[in-house]
Amino acid sequence: MVKVWDPMVRIFHWGLVLSFVVAWLSAESIDNLHHWAGYAAGGLIGFRLVWGLIGPRYARFTQFVKGPGTIAAFILAMLGGKERRYLGHNPAGGAMILTLLVSLGTTAATGWMMTLAQYAKADWVESLHEGAANLTLILVLAHIAGVLWVSWHHKENLAKSMVDGQKRAAENDDVS
Repeated sequence: MVKVWDPMVRIFHWGLVLSFVVAWLSAESIDNLHHWAGYAAGGLIGFRLVWGLIGPRYARFTQFVKGPGTIAAFILAMLGGKERRYLGHNPAGGAMILTLLVSLGTTAATGWMMTLAQYAKADWVESLHEGAANLTLILVLAHIAGVLWVSWHHKENLAKSMVDGQKRAAENDDVS
């Protein structure tokens, strides 16, 4: 086993999970809790953007941000059950991270905008906020499905690795 996910990535990940779940569940009922969960999500996203530039190897955007051709080739290989195992994020996982950061960042930013006088009655801000939140939920479900698929296919519990930071060492054709 090798250490892949540093403590900051893991705290960010589970903190974002918690803030999104709390915000989602409190959306129509507990405004103050909903707002604070949104602020937490926004702060976590801001942290992750910085950590993606200065953090350790597997936290850095340069390690997992790939071009559209690489992402498409990985997804096609995955659909055929022939994708390579990655020690860090695979190309589809990297694309999902960026997409989730944008969708959840949009949700947090528009939620904050709704607390400002100039946007409090702007229907487009509320519509964008709700649309981004709904898109985030769909993306989270797709992320979970991808994690389950890759965990099953490579016989490796990826959720556990996001708790303890450990993954099986790279072998043969794996990408480290």
